[in-house]
Amino acid sequence: MAGPFLLFSFLSLLVSFTGLSPVYALPKLFPTPINHDLYHSGTGLIEKINSLVHRHPEKLTVETLKSGTEGYNADVTVVTYGQSGKQSDDRSKIRILIGFGQHSRELITSELALRIVLILTEEQFLPGIDQGSLNSTLENLVIKVVPLENLNGRKLVEAGELCERRNGRRVDLNRNWGIDWGRKETNSTWFTCQPETQIMREVATSFSPHIWVNVHSGTVALFMPYDHKKSTPDGLPSQRTRALIEELNKVHCHGRCKIGSGGASVGYLAHGTATDYMYDVVRVPMSFTFEIFAGDKTLEEDCFKMYNPVDQTTFERVLNQWCATLLALFKLGPREFDMHSTNNR
Repeated sequence: MAGPFLLFSFLSLLVSFTGLSPVYALPKLFPTPINHDLYHSGTGLIEKINSLVHRHPEKLTVETLKSGTEGYNADVTVVTYGQSGKQSDDRSKIRILIGFGQHSRELITSELALRIVLILTEEQFLPGIDQGSLNSTLENLVIKVVPLENLNGRKLVEAGELCERRNGRRVDLNRNWGIDWGRKETNSTWFTCQPETQIMREVATSFSPHIWVNVHSGTVALFMPYDHKKSTPDGLPSQRTRALIEELNKVHCHGRCKIGSGGASVGYLAHGTATDYMYDVVRVPMSFTFEIFAGDKTLEEDCFKMYNPVDQTTFERVLNQWCATLLALFKLGPREFDMHSTNNR
């Protein structure tokens, strides 16, 4: 009994000296650590992706893109999937670009990226999915996956800064895009000034995707533009996007996902986001932000638990649910616009 008594006494002293209630004192002492039995390190995940590419050259290619400014350098790994063997050059197919790991504390998003690549290479199978039907869908697609956009920020999280969402220069990469930029929440000197953002912009403009998805965690949602205002765009493409997320919400979220404009749904406006830039500047006809996990927010400084599953059962459930959602997007998305139009905007 001495152990619990001593712990209680220590917490009582801490509360008396700091003035904090025990609820707020506890997470400072005992934040949930990264579960390394479930989660890869950032570099370990990239190594596993590279190994998959090596084993499946008929389906996958990989490149590591580099950029730097003022002594700060970043590498971003980009994996391309396609069944033709000339993935990036086949302009007759639907092109899909998916970004994961933009916010460094959201480890679960990069695990989803790895799981999707495992499914695309048939090294892993999703329960309830007809593989023949999936292969027929994939024949008409070229998919670029960025499994971990913010590797430098991820290293800060792995070093113990579990609440860090920004890059290695302490800049929020999802406020660094040149769309409605310059508000007080932006902590960089100029839009698109970060190497990671510059790389992602180059990938997007050269690839010219029909569909963009930015994958995050912190809530459970299927968002479309806009983040910087409480409205969605006018016109037919926006109506099609809305219809698609309503169907995904019904089938894969069982009606529980937030849907619509991010700016209208999350309780604040976000300026300089990737999804708004993809839609308005790159002119991607269908641009989304998927939020895949909402954790326990009762202890505000227990960030790992807030943004990532901490047990095996929830971890697998989240990955299976959102793999199924992405695979449904691969099937349904191309049906929502006319392939004979070059941009549908």
